[in-house]
Amino acid sequence: MALTHVTEEGNVRMVDVSAKNPTQRTALAEGEIWFSDVVAAKLQKEPNTSKGNIFECARIAGIMAAKKTSDLIPMCHPLFLTSVKVDFTWQGQAVRASCAVRCQGKTGVEMEALHGVSTALLTLYDMTKALGKESVIRHIQLIEKTGGKSGTWTKPNEGASS
Repeated sequence: MALTHVTEEGNVRMVDVSAKNPTQRTALAEGEIWFSDVVAAKLQKEPNTSKGNIFECARIAGIMAAKKTSDLIPMCHPLFLTSVKVDFTWQGQAVRASCAVRCQGKTGVEMEALHGVSTALLTLYDMTKALGKESVIRHIQLIEKTGGKSGTWTKPNEGASS
């Protein structure tokens, strides 16, 4: 399979989507930030820092990032997003962040979901670095996408045989 953003000559290009029909597009991306025992215990007890509520600030940052993806990822098309949802759940010492994006368009919203979850996690790091700089952002990945010619794609289960 050829890379769609590279010409046969090796030049970068924006994919022409003008001939595509708009369809309902969705994408879900997830990632996590791992905190030390001390930082996790403190944040689970009180998510408000001197900078404010870490989760609400990260939620807003994730939504804003999804909406601005084409401003920072060079070959992404500007899209009119109809929904962006950013959520957080504690899993032991880690916080799992998810970003679900939806639009009616000619190209997918995978990059918007990935950009949204990445920025939400970076914001959590920024909001908590005064408590400990050893936090680790990891496992940022696309979980599912729907719509378009290729239809639905779901991340295979870990350890599943192919």
